[in-house]
Amino acid sequence: MRRSLLPLNALRVFDAAARTLSFTRAADELAVTPAAVGQQVRALEETLGVVLFRRTPKGLELTPEAEDAMPALRDGFALLEEAVRRLQAGQAAGRLTLAAARPALRHWLLPRLAAWLADHPETTVRVVPLDGPVDFGQANLDLALHWGAPPDAEGVFGRRLGEEALVPVAAPGGGGRPIRWGGGAMDESGALLAADAGEALDMALAGLGVAEVPQTLAAPHLAAGRLEARGSPRPCAEAFWLCAPAPQWKSAKVRQLVDALIGPVGR
Repeated sequence: MRRSLLPLNALRVFDAAARTLSFTRAADELAVTPAAVGQQVRALEETLGVVLFRRTPKGLELTPEAEDAMPALRDGFALLEEAVRRLQAGQAAGRLTLAAARPALRHWLLPRLAAWLADHPETTVRVVPLDGPVDFGQANLDLALHWGAPPDAEGVFGRRLGEEALVPVAAPGGGGRPIRWGGGAMDESGALLAADAGEALDMALAGLGVAEVPQTLAAPHLAAGRLEARGSPRPCAEAFWLCAPAPQWKSAKVRQLVDALIGPVGR
């Protein structure tokens, strides 16, 4: 018999009836009617081509074939229960794997994550850098934080960190040398070239020049006085997105972390 066609529900009913030697007591245990137990047992007998019970003046008794199969059947159910327990443990609220675009790791995610972990000391979070488009089919991730357009992969959903803009910033008293970043950065005379927005922001914080970076990353440094704006924000079509496939969004641990990072929907 193919594994996909194993009559697991009928086998569970048979196990209960075999342990109690009573369709009535098995029905009480399973919260069904005795007739339903009898129907499941008869269907299982027809599927297997084996008689499982015989009626005697003293009540039900197992056939030799059924008696011989019971230890293996119960071991099988125990293994199934252990497999379910392991699956649930793997999705436990105490373990999370999060991938994040490098620019957002230091300047946005880690400070917020540190505050959340301080309130959840029992939680283990694995953070991995994200250097390109996230592929949930190839990575065992609970959540990803990426920079770019809204997620468009089938079954993947995202929440934007907020309205995004690019703002020119520099350290107070810092020089005006331009700091460029990204694939389209121009190798202009006197410019500093950075690999990404996070590196450009680090250069600006070090007083090396003026970097136009996502407002999401610059905002805490502006608020703390470590940076000052050197111009008006420029609208940006791209943004930072927290994204995950639908099953992960349904996970309580993912919802709790997202709510802690950017607030629940509707707030």
